[in-house]
Parts: sequence; C-alpha cells; structure tokens
Amino acid sequence: MTAAAARDVVVLGAGAAGMMAAATAGARGRRVLLVDHYAKVGEKIRISGGGRCNFTNIHATWRDYLSRNPDFCRSALARYTPRDFVALVERHGIAWHEKTLGQLFCDDSSRQVIDMLVRECGDAGVEWWQPCAVASVARADGGFRVETARGAVECASLIVATGGLTVPKIGATPFGYRLAEQFGLAIVPPQPALVPLGFDPELLAAYGELAGVSLEAEVSCEHGRFREALLFTHRGLSGPAILQASSYWQFGGHRDPLHIDLLPGLEARAWLMAERRSRATLAGLLAEKLPRRFAQRWAALHGGDRPLAEMPDRALEAAAVALKDWAVRPSGTLGYSKAEVTLGGVDTRGLSSKTMEATAVRGLYFIGEVVDVTGHLGGFNFQWAWASGVAAGAAA
Repeated sequence: MTAAAARDVVVLGAGAAGMMAAATAGARGRRVLLVDHYAKVGEKIRISGGGRCNFTNIHATWRDYLSRNPDFCRSALARYTPRDFVALVERHGIAWHEKTLGQLFCDDSSRQVIDMLVRECGDAGVEWWQPCAVASVARADGGFRVETARGAVECASLIVATGGLTVPKIGATPFGYRLAEQFGLAIVPPQPALVPLGFDPELLAAYGELAGVSLEAEVSCEHGRFREALLFTHRGLSGPAILQASSYWQFGGHRDPLHIDLLPGLEARAWLMAERRSRATLAGLLAEKLPRRFAQRWAALHGGDRPLAEMPDRALEAAAVALKDWAVRPSGTLGYSKAEVTLGGVDTRGLSSKTMEATAVRGLYFIGEVVDVTGHLGGFNFQWAWASGVAAGAAA
C-alpha cells in the first residue's frame, strides 16, 4: 500500500454544503482537503435561481422540510439561520434583493456566491483536489483512508457532501449513498423532488394543447398546500405550485391525486349561480378570471359552451365543484434531469442532529442533499446546505 498524505478533515463534494463545511473546519485551524470528481465548482449554485442564486429564504424553519425524521433538521437550522448567511453575503459586498415569499437572490450573478465560498475556503487554508475521482474509502488507524486519482489521503474526519441524483449532466452520482451503505447506514429510497409532473395519454389529449398557459392555483396533496403559479407543459404540469406539491405527492409512496383549486379565494358556486341568467357562455365568464385558452378548453370539457342561462343548475353546481377541486392523478415525474433536488437519502436516524456525524461510525459525517432532508422551493435547500455544512465543519 502506498504512503498516504495526512489531513485532519477530508470533504467529499465541492458543492454548497461541502464548501461551507470545508471553510468552517479550516477556520478552526483544521487541515482540510476538499475533493470533487467534477471539473467545475458549485454548478448547482451557478444554475440556480435563473443564474442569480436563490441563496436562502428568510422564513426558513424546520417546518419547511420533508424527512422521515422530521425533527432532525431543527438543531442545525436554529444554530445557523438565514440571517447568518445574509451577514456572510454582505460581508463579501454581494448586493441582494428579496422576491416573493421571502426568497433572497443576488442582484448580479450566482457566480458571486461561488466566488465567496471559494474565497472563504482559501482564507481558511483549505486545499483543493478537483477534478479528482475517489476510488474507495476505508477505515484506517481510527480514521479513514481515501484512495483518489491523485493518490491516497488519510484523515481523522470524513465529511460526505456528494449531493443527490438531480441534474446528472453536471456530475450527480449515487456515490454518497453507496458510501453510507458501506458503513452500515440505511438509505431512504431517493426520488426526484421539486419536479414537473406528467400526464397520462388521456389527460395529455385533453390538456396538452395548453402548453405555455400559466395561472394562479392552490395545489394540495397530503399535508402540503401551495398557492402559486401552475404551468401547463407539453408533457403535463409544472410551475412553482406543482413543483412544491410534487415532493408531497411522492412522500410516503401513496401518490394520491393532486387537488387543484383553479379559483383560489373565490366562492365559485356563488359566482356562477349569480350569473346563471346571463347570456354569456361558461367559457366567456371563466375568461374573466382565468387565461382565455384555458377557460375555453376547460368549458368544452365541463359542460360545453352554452350560455349560462341555458345550463341547468346542477350543471353549474358540478362546474363549481370541479373548478374548486380538480382532482388530477399524474402519471409520474419527469425525472432527475428536471428535478431541483432529491427526496430521500441517508437516513438521518443514524446521524447526530447536532453534528451530522454517524452515530455508529466515529468521524464520518453526511451533509446537504445526500441526507434525507428536502426543503420547499425558494431557497430552503440552500439554507439546509449552509446549516448542515456549518454543523459538520464545526465538529469535524
């Protein structure tokens, strides 16, 4: 066996969580090596938020995350808050703005956040091997031996920040899950999350021609309820409301229908019945509240295009019910290439909620998207990356 370099901490994965952990550990005086197999740094940061990086959400709490162990994320999120990350951003002179629902973005470019994290790592003395593939990891002298394309390195602490399976074209792999299983940790089966949903052929025939139409709706599934934009696509449904609901639709494996309120905040029955003597058609009336293309198609599928005065009350009642509770059973998701994050991952019941360390494997830590903590859309997953990275970096 060849001689190995020695470090205090090796971090696998140079994404948001990995860089945060490396910088935190390095700032404590630890000798840190950051390793990543992909050639580019922080690609998920770069492409996020339309290139402006939705780097956190000021409203983030543990309630905005899905996990089989829902209390797990409370400690880390409470100890490193959105305000803490904003302070870091401002210390580096990065201008930012708030959009709707507490979402914070760079005024300029997501590249600023990547440069900030690289600079934090540099200031903390972090050494960087990238691109550098990892061949194997094994126990060695109370710590770990990591065999890489640049040689072997031994460390007391190993932080795994290799991410999930989303966007495989920028380097996503199941490496972190395999490593967790190697050391006896359980895996909650991964699934695409915050992802567009597909229609079966029947629904696609009915609504596929509406691709590009967007409307505000309230979408609910299981315990998730989201009032945001809904977008029709050539393959099914997307938009923030659908992406949010998609995680809940898959959580627990039930895949019950989505319930969509097409007129949130409006009492549809009272509105239609008040107009029941009108010579306006159902499509014409709906077009006052909904995009015209959608109104025309929806009316054609729910009672025709007759004037309201010619429609029996029971038909108007049925239309009102359908408008307030359109039950849609998607055919499936559009997969990891279209997903924002991965649902599931390393089972957090085998990790310390304070340090992210595996309770049965001293010195082994898992952080960020590789673990079974999945946030809502809108900066929450980055906040988990920062918080879990700081928790591990402060302990490793």
